[in-house]
Formats: sequence, structure tokens, C-alpha cells
Amino acid sequence: MLSTLIRRELLDNLMTFRFIATVVIMLLLVVANTFVLINDYDRRLEGYNAAVNSNHERMQERTTYSSVSWDVVRSPNLLSIFNVGLDKRLSNEIFVHHGFVPTLWDGQVHGSTNPLLNLFSSIDIVFIFQVVLSLMALIFAYDALAGERERGTLRLVLTHPVSRAKILLAKYISAMMCLLVPLLMSFLLVVILLTTSPIVSLKVDDFLRIGGIVLSSIAYLSVFYLIGLLISVITRRTSTALMLAMFVWGFLVLVYPNVILVAITSAEPSQERLVPAFNQIEQIWEEFDRERKDYLANDPIPGEDPHLGVAGGSGFNEIWHKAQSTLLYTYFAVSYVNKLDDEFEPRVPHVQNYYRTIEPKTIDAAERAWLVRKQALESVFFRPAIVDRIFLRFSPVGMYDAATQAWAGTDLFGLRDFYEATRKYRRTLIDYLYDKNAFGDRKWFSSDKGAVDWNSLPQFSFQRSDVHVNAKRALPDLLLMLMMNLILFMVIFLVFQRSEV
Repeated sequence: MLSTLIRRELLDNLMTFRFIATVVIMLLLVVANTFVLINDYDRRLEGYNAAVNSNHERMQERTTYSSVSWDVVRSPNLLSIFNVGLDKRLSNEIFVHHGFVPTLWDGQVHGSTNPLLNLFSSIDIVFIFQVVLSLMALIFAYDALAGERERGTLRLVLTHPVSRAKILLAKYISAMMCLLVPLLMSFLLVVILLTTSPIVSLKVDDFLRIGGIVLSSIAYLSVFYLIGLLISVITRRTSTALMLAMFVWGFLVLVYPNVILVAITSAEPSQERLVPAFNQIEQIWEEFDRERKDYLANDPIPGEDPHLGVAGGSGFNEIWHKAQSTLLYTYFAVSYVNKLDDEFEPRVPHVQNYYRTIEPKTIDAAERAWLVRKQALESVFFRPAIVDRIFLRFSPVGMYDAATQAWAGTDLFGLRDFYEATRKYRRTLIDYLYDKNAFGDRKWFSSDKGAVDWNSLPQFSFQRSDVHVNAKRALPDLLLMLMMNLILFMVIFLVFQRSEV
């Protein structure tokens, strides 16, 4: 009997205009948008390669160890085509230096952008599913029971020996089979377009991540169909069910997420909360400056010149930089001498001892200041953002968006992985400088005996998290959607069991 009911419901759904319209609209939107997104990815990839080459050329032009620094650039995430998340919204370039520990708030965005192109490329595949498929699911469901009750066919069906649970199950299975057709066809076309594009290279893990996005999309689609079915079971007229379904769709998909996002944007963190941390960081660097001045005062060379009177065709640059909004208080000293006069040659060992002593202290001060910055910035920026994401999860849209961002690696945790990699790279550069004895080397401040050879300098590389890490991050939201499916079905069954036909 169940199979008979499923065939009946399936034929009824397949022969409707809404099924054909759903397939056509979805395929047109997804295919057209995929071409735009691939072009946008190509443009971002070109910008990334240009930035990497430019940074490499600038590095090769530097002649002393004191100028060693690197502008680390994050490559665009291919799976941002499915859910762009934070991949284009937050910084993708960060300055790496031995006297500075980078955080998520210190980056910048490289490359120029086309505002018109960004307008269209911000509409990713998941956004189309969020809006269009959720609406189609409600349209499929709003008259599933209310329509049959209004026409009297539901009472006729119940005169046969068939349980109400089987009726619900048949309607659910048949409708989901119809809704899965445009969903799976869309994903298949996207994968075909990606695999046939010359600029795209999908790996096995990428296919697994796409599979996770598909699974999350099915759970999301099911939630909205069951919401529509619940509306259909509690109403007696299709017109009422349709109006209520449109209201619920508008609130869950358009109103609630945007209200939360506006609240996030408008909630400026209080600068007063940053003042104690900034004062603590300032004390760390002031202590470092006192040690530096004490060293100069006790040095055999008279005066407090940090370069101990060494002169020539030179350029010495010491920068104290303060930015209370991001708890930034750092010291950079870039020193270079193109040609050292002979009269200053006896002072060179003293300059070497100065940098051999001071630069490790700079590294230590930067590390201690970073520990303070990390705790304060996370309490002011990161933790509130997590709380706001929790509020977004009261809507299925928030759950779906968070799950697909986690699968794609475009979520906040995916970006934190990049900054963790930059901090590890900074430690690699510091180890490189220690191995080269760079702080006590003449080449730290002078290139008059030859410039530094950067061929052995460690290169930055960033590998995104493994697929099992993406799955672990996506699992909570996926389970929430599955739990919501189960709860909705149970509520629908209880209401339907007690309702009069």
C-alpha cells in the first residue's frame, strides 16, 4: 500500500507545472551563476599570483637580514564557489616579521575589485539553494494535506485500510524525490563545469567536501518541506496555507538572518574593554625599550645612538607603531649600510653585539605582547561573533550556511587556520635567522661586503584542513538540521493523528 501511495503522489507532483518550473529555474540560475563564479575565481587567482610574484621580487631587492619580512598571501578557496563565506570578506594578506606576531585583525585585502562583478559573484551556489529551493519546498508542501482536505480526497483515501503515518510518509518521500531532481542535477552540472574548466583542479578531498555540501543541502531542503507540511496539516484552506507559508519563508530566509547580521555589524565593541590590555602591551614594549637604552648607556661607544655612530651611505629606520583599536604596539628596526666609511670600521663589532643582544629581546617582547593581544581580541571580537552565529542557528538558513561554510573551509575557523600557518611560518623564519647567526652578522645592517643570498629562505605554504576536520566542524549544524527534521515529522504526525478530516 505504501508503494502505491508513493507512486500516486509522485505522479501527481511530476505532472505539475511547479515541478517543471523548479527544474528549469534552478538549472538556469545555477549554470549561469557558475560561469560567473568560475570567472571570479580566475580573477582572484590571477590577483593572488601577481601578489606572490610582487612580494618575491621585493624580497630579492633587499640586501640585509634586518629587512627580512614577508607579505604572506592567502590563495582563493576553490570551494568558495559553493559558499563564499568569509573567503572574500576578510583579509587575505598579512605582514610576517620576527618582531610582530600576526592575528586575524592585522591583515589587508590585496588586489583591485570590480564592484559590478562582485555584486554577481557574491551570489554563490548555496545562496541560490537557500532562497529558491526553500521556496519551492514550501510550494510543494503547502497544499499537500490542506488541498486534499479541501477537495475531499483525503477523506476518501482514509476510507481504505491505510494508516495516516503511511500517508505522511508517502507524501514526504514522493515530494523529496521530486525536489532532489533539480538539486542533484544542479550539483552535477556544477561539478561538470568545474572539472572541464582549465583553471580548476579538483582533488579527491574536494569531491568529499562537495558530497558533504550535498548532504547538508538535502537536510536543509527536507526541513523546509516539513515546515510546509506542518502548515498544511494545521490549516484547512489552501489559500491560508499559502499565505502562511510565504510569511514563514520570508521571515526565516530574508528577515531573521538579515536582522541578526545588522545587529552584528552595528554592535561596535567597546574600546574601554581594550584599554587594560593595551596598557599591558605598552608596558611590555616600554620594558623592552628600557633594556635597549640601558644597553646603549653601558656600551663603550659614547652616546645613545642605536647604530653606535656608524655612518656612510646608509639608511637606518626605527619605527614605533601604535594602534589601540587592534592592541598593536610594535617596534621595527630596518638597518642597512650601502658603503661603510673606513673610520667607522672599528665600531662594527659593537654594532653586531648590539643587534645580537637586542633582536632576540624584540622577538621575546613580541611573543609576550601577542599572548595579551590574543586573549583580549578573542574576547572582544571572536567570542561575540561565535555567539551571533549561535543566534543565526535559530533559523535553518543559519544552520545550512554554517554547515556548508565548514565543508567548503570558508568559515571563521578556516581563516584562523591560515593565520595559524602564518605564525608557524614566522617561527620558521626566526629559526632560519638563528641558524644563519643573522642577528650578529655584519649583513644584518650592512651590505658593503655583499648582499644577503635569499635562495635558502624558507617559503610559505598553506595547506587547508583535511576533509575530516571540515566534517567535524560541519557535523554539529548537520545534526541540528537532522534533529529538526525528526522533530518536525513527529509534530506533523501527532497533529495529523488528532485532526479531523
